[in-house]
Amino acid sequence: MGSYPTCGYKSQVNSTDKVVVSIGGSILVPGDNDSEYISKLAEMLKGIRDEVQIAIVCGGGKTARYYAETGKALGGDTYQLDVLGIGATRLNAQLLSLALGDMPDEVPRSAEETARRSQPGKIVVMGGTFPGHTTDAVATMVAREMEADRVVNATSVDAVYTDDPRKNKDAKRIEKMTIAELGDIVYKEHDASKSSVFDPLGVKIAAANKIDIMMVDGRNLEELRKAILGQPFSGTTVNSH
Repeated sequence: MGSYPTCGYKSQVNSTDKVVVSIGGSILVPGDNDSEYISKLAEMLKGIRDEVQIAIVCGGGKTARYYAETGKALGGDTYQLDVLGIGATRLNAQLLSLALGDMPDEVPRSAEETARRSQPGKIVVMGGTFPGHTTDAVATMVAREMEADRVVNATSVDAVYTDDPRKNKDAKRIEKMTIAELGDIVYKEHDASKSSVFDPLGVKIAAANKIDIMMVDGRNLEELRKAILGQPFSGTTVNSH
């Protein structure tokens, strides 16, 4: 990953900070040394769990897409395909829980349950909840229930850009923005039926509850660690205040 100017959030960590991490399935299980990455991710998370209170929401990634595509070919409707995708997110959550050393028979199924289980020093991992809710939205729901300080969105892109940098070489990288500015981007993308940088419902929840959002390359564990801890990091800081 290239070198970029860093985005400041806090100069030092408040030990009472609560953080929800949304990890995309394309980050967790893209089929690229997944066990090695998940192992290192788990070690990093265990190394900071006494500094910040952490809850994690896992996406479905290619596993979810496989079931959605296969289910659609078998005649499944949108609701049924969402149910299959949610199952994939929960599998991924159990996989990460296994690496963390505490795989439950069943991961939490609601934001409220995750918030109840969350406590200092303990990392709670969940997947999706109900059809129609993306894991980005679920992460902000968990943050709302936990009264968390921020949501860290670990994605395959290292920041928010004015356009998709993988398709437009002239796309400009944004280091700092307001929640209203992020809303302008995602609502426009949502209306155009494009894949959004963050779920519109998640943006609304974050805005209403004054939850900051950090966008960071999820496979860059050092930058992800900094974002979780509230330190200057390479990515995008979305301020809700």
